[in-house]
Amino acid sequence: MPRASRSLSAYDHFAAMVFAQLTYREGLRDIEACLQARAAQLYHIGIRGNITRTNLAYANEHRDWRIFAEVAAILMRRARRFYQGQPAELGLETDLFALDTTVIELCLALCPWARWQGSIGAVKLSVLLDLQGDIPVFASIDDALDSEVVALDRIPVTRGSYYVMDRGFLDFTRFHRLATQGAYFVSRFKRSIRFRVIQARPVDRTCGLRCDQLVYLTERRSRRHYPEPLRRIRYFDTETGLSLVFVTNQLDLPALTIALLYKRRWQIELFFRWIKQHLRLHGFFSYSPNGVRVQIWSALCAHLLIAIAKQRYHLPQNLYQILQVVSVAPFEKVSLPELFTNYHIVETGKHIPIQLEISGF
Repeated sequence: MPRASRSLSAYDHFAAMVFAQLTYREGLRDIEACLQARAAQLYHIGIRGNITRTNLAYANEHRDWRIFAEVAAILMRRARRFYQGQPAELGLETDLFALDTTVIELCLALCPWARWQGSIGAVKLSVLLDLQGDIPVFASIDDALDSEVVALDRIPVTRGSYYVMDRGFLDFTRFHRLATQGAYFVSRFKRSIRFRVIQARPVDRTCGLRCDQLVYLTERRSRRHYPEPLRRIRYFDTETGLSLVFVTNQLDLPALTIALLYKRRWQIELFFRWIKQHLRLHGFFSYSPNGVRVQIWSALCAHLLIAIAKQRYHLPQNLYQILQVVSVAPFEKVSLPELFTNYHIVETGKHIPIQLEISGF
């Protein structure tokens, strides 16, 4: 594999790609034009090399995307430290995580290596979100044809923590591995799964609960993969009219709390919607597998930098508002909190009778 550009360091490459995310640049020519127009100020943000379209294209093609993934991992750890003081979720004394996967579509004609469905190309982005501050603590990018359940083999597991996921991750072999590591999972139960009820607990039907059962899996293969009892909870959501069935290895928490834990999973859907709407994940600067991954990791880094800035400087604005202000002032020589200072024009109340007179008016 050819070495990355000598005239464009890894930091210069990273800074240019994050700049493109924060200011929503349309292409490499766009990045080059904007940065060259402020060439005298690039030194102050650490850029020493020559940012050109050719250098960026070559670096996206040949600089290993794992460098960007390592930077994202560092930013995840830093962001999580900033958000650790947030209130505990639903009174839990431990961490609550949501795991999900989203599809990032690509043009198959330009990315023939990313075949997914028919004439559509894509890659999958899997994220483990810490729901205490809605901060990603783990992410991976895989081929679109890979099963999403493989993310369960890579996520960091903390003893006593809760992992909430939809039924696409239902895999009793991996669930049993989580349980043996001392973690709790909450997922959706599938209708096709055969089970035997060993205990039925009373429930308060006025709050939406329909049943709370301890069950054993009866299918031979499933029973071999998960031989311990599981908890099956049915909940009717009056807001959506849906009847949801949950499965968990947490046998002690109130059934309604389990339902509310799963409801918090919606935050990861909002996270995916945010990065897709407000960061550059629709048009790509490179169509190689390496270049696509570089851009996706750059988007995650941009989101983490905004989240860190919000907590570090105690900004009351939400992430979207911070991103919009930063996008129009990337070269301002002022501190970030100063950008969000509201300057109010004070009316003096004085009347000045002498006005500028224009001849003929």
